[in-house]
Amino acid sequence: MGYDHHFRVWRGDETGGGLEDYVVEVNDGEVVLDIIHRLQATQASDLAVRWNCKAGKCGSCSAEVNGKPRLMCMTRMSTFGRDETVTVTPMRTFPVIRDLVTNVGYNYQKAREVQAFAPPADLAPGEYRMQQVDVERSQEFRKCIECFLCQNVCHVVRDHEANKQAYAGPRFLMRWPSSTCTRSTRPTARTWPRRSTGSGSATSPSAAPRSARRTSRSPTTR
Repeated sequence: MGYDHHFRVWRGDETGGGLEDYVVEVNDGEVVLDIIHRLQATQASDLAVRWNCKAGKCGSCSAEVNGKPRLMCMTRMSTFGRDETVTVTPMRTFPVIRDLVTNVGYNYQKAREVQAFAPPADLAPGEYRMQQVDVERSQEFRKCIECFLCQNVCHVVRDHEANKQAYAGPRFLMRWPSSTCTRSTRPTARTWPRRSTGSGSATSPSAAPRSARRTSRSPTTR
């Protein structure tokens, strides 16, 4: 059974804007994106919102719900009290285009700057070897759905305009050093790729030798 719920939605563009109040019908099992679509259909046909899969896979519908970065398609209305006002605003890290849509274009600009990986030129077909630990490391980056919520919660990017053009989402920062994969099936210890920070360089804390990392893991118990 449906009920009416109070929403506050940010409306505006790059020149400015503010929160506007709406009362929208909510039905059992719905998520915030459902309500935004109903708001578009019934009261605010010019409301701009970015979305695609509606299943938490594409990362398009990122926004801030009650001040917390969330995917609107994965934020259930059942998590809010019926007397609780739900506020929906665009991500603050990125420039606003209009309403809930922000400009995340510099992430894709960074993606074009990433060089494609190629094995060493002196290796013949069949000689190239990659360790399983390296395969698993790359898979972590491929889990990125490009929602860019990680940038929205990072104060280094969010609160300092000068840093925004130098940082992109985790998928676009992946680097494959040519020394990581060699002819040897037992490579020596390597560190994570370095990323320039302007005044120096930073490395991942998991830069210990692989042999040490393997022996430090405790077996999973059930």
